[in-house]
Amino acid sequence: MDQCTSLVTGANTGLGRATAQALAARGDRVIFACRSEAKARAAMDAVAAATGSDQLEFLELDLMDLVQVRAAARSLLDRGDPIHVLVANAGVAAQRGVTAQGFELAFGVNHLGHFLFVTEVLPLLLAGSPVPDGGPARLVVVSSGSHYAAKKGIDFDAVRQSTPSVSGMPEYAVSKLANVLFVQELCRRTSPEELFAVSLHPGNLIGTDVMRRMPRVLDALVKKIRPTPEEGARTSVFCATSPEVLAHRGAYYSVLRLKEPSPVATPELGAELWRRSEAWVAEV
Repeated sequence: MDQCTSLVTGANTGLGRATAQALAARGDRVIFACRSEAKARAAMDAVAAATGSDQLEFLELDLMDLVQVRAAARSLLDRGDPIHVLVANAGVAAQRGVTAQGFELAFGVNHLGHFLFVTEVLPLLLAGSPVPDGGPARLVVVSSGSHYAAKKGIDFDAVRQSTPSVSGMPEYAVSKLANVLFVQELCRRTSPEELFAVSLHPGNLIGTDVMRRMPRVLDALVKKIRPTPEEGARTSVFCATSPEVLAHRGAYYSVLRLKEPSPVATPELGAELWRRSEAWVAEV
């Protein structure tokens, strides 16, 4: 086998679509893991037209509902095909509410949904090592520079309630800190030969739909100055494909460069987050 299988969550739009297109362009079979099949199919048609690839697949994945997340993972496990690259890209920001299981919306989607999905399909990632062109399978988690704003760490009671802030951004920061912690802890639980994982910040104000409920006036202003999804996806693609990054397992990249994550991201907090996340998803 000389073809990589890559899976991108939220591949129907923004950074996810741009990442999926770059991976398809290098010859990967790409799985578009998205909530909306109609939007995913439209994105797949556009990527096929741009790259000439006929190796694009859809997987229904709704990170707001852990029951559906588990079902999506099971469908992959039943098929048994190795996964060589998984880009955990999907997310929400500047939104308020709760998930199907009652978790704060940003935490539930950005962290807990991905935690369940990745840990469930981990056997397929481990089976993908080494990848066809050498090296371990890769997990790339799109975090954010916003994680530095979560200076008090994670309030484990608050993440089980509806979003308390008006903007939803403090909760978003906590969810992005959780992304960094998840990668670090996963690297402590696996070997370098089995899995390479990193988290990253793609850049500020990238032109994506992650803040799709932003007020129209503010959104119009932001659109004039923000980078394109293709520019924002460069760091995801770099971490998913470059041999240069393999020496920096568990690291945090910010716009193509290594950067120290928040000092709040400690091994102790990572272990506690893992323990609680594991218990929460076991309830489903």
